[in-house]
Amino acid sequence: MKIAVLPGDGIGPEIVAQASKVLEALRRNGLKIELEHGHIGGAGYDAEGDPLPAATLKIAQQADAVLLGAVGGYQYDKLARPLRPEQGLLRIRKELGLFANLRPAILYPELANCSTLRPEVVSGLDIMILRELTGDIYFGQPRGVRILENGERQGFDTMLYSESEIRRIAHVGFQIAMKRAKKVCSVDKANVLDTSMLWREIVTEVALAYPDVALSHMYVDNAAMQLVRAPKQFDVIVTGNIFGDILSDEASMLTGSIGMLPSASLDANNKGLYEPCHGSAPDIAGKNIANPLATILSVAMMMRHTFAQEDVAQRIENAVRKTLQSGARTADIAEVGMAKIGTNEMGDAVVAAF
Repeated sequence: MKIAVLPGDGIGPEIVAQASKVLEALRRNGLKIELEHGHIGGAGYDAEGDPLPAATLKIAQQADAVLLGAVGGYQYDKLARPLRPEQGLLRIRKELGLFANLRPAILYPELANCSTLRPEVVSGLDIMILRELTGDIYFGQPRGVRILENGERQGFDTMLYSESEIRRIAHVGFQIAMKRAKKVCSVDKANVLDTSMLWREIVTEVALAYPDVALSHMYVDNAAMQLVRAPKQFDVIVTGNIFGDILSDEASMLTGSIGMLPSASLDANNKGLYEPCHGSAPDIAGKNIANPLATILSVAMMMRHTFAQEDVAQRIENAVRKTLQSGARTADIAEVGMAKIGTNEMGDAVVAAF
């Protein structure tokens, strides 16, 4: 298993270090794992003047999977757009053809009281949000800032999706649903956007190939409301890039903390980039208080989706469950009066629970 490790910025190096402890434990137990490190985001800019250095891209292309921490930092906010850390993340997704972003939102029973919603609303929550990752308004052209005739500046971006892009993400969504509760909710804004009208049409066509899966459609504003009203109505949500970005962050709070949400970004052959859903959190970087569990759970997803090692994936997930059952908590998932442990200690606790 050849894994490219890209810690990135902010808390990225801290949380990736804990996931690396898990990989090292698996290596000691017989898995053949090879790690190669590279810079991305602000770290890439600092090292080589590029948020995705050519050497890093080469490492990622030659690897079987990529483990990434997070990118971004306040010190980079004034850089030109192509040099900003986030552009490195967008580019590596595009260069590797990572079009399917899987974001599971699972509430562990021990964290039911950490959710911002009542336990009876979220207990048993298990949603898979499937976000299309390489199209939509984040990549559409033309884009930019122009000067109008009256001298006023105007920003513009282009939302677009091709039929083939919609079909391939829809197929992934239905295939995932076949292994779950056989329900797909396609989220769009077809009452306003032509792009979404095409999205809905194509998803409906693809559904014909999966007669055992129940398909529903929902406007994104309603979906956002339903996620906090009755989230357990959802099984698989499939949606575009910008809507998926927003809804998955909303869903993270149902689970108690965004620090609990892993993700997988896959190409057509299940090569993947694995990262926590949260950002670089520069305000807490270096303080040993970040929650590494989303990054560790991303390694579990790596074992499941890229390496087809279901038993190893379950072993990691079970270790996380045991750790939570033992009462170990970082600050973001600790209830009032509970003792808190640091990032490093949480990583050690998970390894000890293997």
